[in-house]
Amino acid sequence: MAELGAHLTAASAGDDRPSIFEAVAQDSLMAAVKPALQHLVKVLAESNPGRYGFLWHWFDEIYVLLDLLLQQHYLSRCSASFSENFYSLKRIPIGDCKQQPLATAGLPKRQHWKSLLLLVLVPYLKGKLEKLVSSLREEDEYSIHPPSSSWKRFYRAFLAAYPFVNMTWEGWFLVQQLCYILGKAQHHSPMLRLAGVRLVRLTAEDIQALEKKLAGATSSQTPSIKTQVQSAVRKALGGIAFSLSSGLSVSVFFLQFLDWWYSSENQEAIKSLTALPTPPPPVHLDHGASSALLPKLKTVCPLCRKIRVNATALSTSGFVFCYRCAYSYVKTHQRCPITGYATELQHLVKLYSPES
Repeated sequence: MAELGAHLTAASAGDDRPSIFEAVAQDSLMAAVKPALQHLVKVLAESNPGRYGFLWHWFDEIYVLLDLLLQQHYLSRCSASFSENFYSLKRIPIGDCKQQPLATAGLPKRQHWKSLLLLVLVPYLKGKLEKLVSSLREEDEYSIHPPSSSWKRFYRAFLAAYPFVNMTWEGWFLVQQLCYILGKAQHHSPMLRLAGVRLVRLTAEDIQALEKKLAGATSSQTPSIKTQVQSAVRKALGGIAFSLSSGLSVSVFFLQFLDWWYSSENQEAIKSLTALPTPPPPVHLDHGASSALLPKLKTVCPLCRKIRVNATALSTSGFVFCYRCAYSYVKTHQRCPITGYATELQHLVKLYSPES
């Protein structure tokens, strides 16, 4: 433990590279911004589906385009992503050059485009893959009949393999971070290694160069019409990116607060404070018989006596079961297993948790 602390101190004090805390904090910054923005768009879409529904439907695509514009702006002007620049860091190519290039010089083209693709495209594809896995898993759990086609067998195998693939991916990042802490690696993230860059802190010369560039020290030559059009387009895109970055810089802590407020852990506390009182049981029920049927744990299905899967309520009585259990019982007996109320298959109502 003392050796690990010594490595952390040496890494943060005697070297130009950032500490592991700075590196992980800038990684988590954009990860906190997206869920908060997603919740804001969801509220807008629910308040006026006709006007804002498309924002919710195409949120991932709109977000990745804005993210692409933002990261391109910062990589070209500051040699860093938005979150890296927020923590006063920059990217430099991997090499033995003793003199570090200034942040305003930008990255070489190869490292620039690799950094841009890895910053924007990899999180987008990973999010799409997680949504696909979630929908396939829900479809698989909801399906009553066993798979018959080769496609269904394939995605069953895909669902079984995905947790191990995801564990390998996360383990790769964890091992890289441990190597970075112990001074055995120049990068805290495999994405930086793939991009061919490493993170260092901004120097005083970098900050002065960035301030001069921001002040707009440009030559006063009379440009041609083509140059003027290109400059106008570049300024417009830069203005949009700058407004996005400024807005994010100001509201990043507010967005992180929203992300915490609507997190699953905090929702449990909110529910306990704001939950309505539990409605009384049906009047005609025999309390002794019903208490024998109902399990003590609220998450357990009264029929199979296991943790509920795909929680489904019967609209005729309000009791909740597994979908498979409720479907099979109602199809056979046409009544609620607890209250005995007459029930049909159309009375099954799937319940959605806040996480889903």
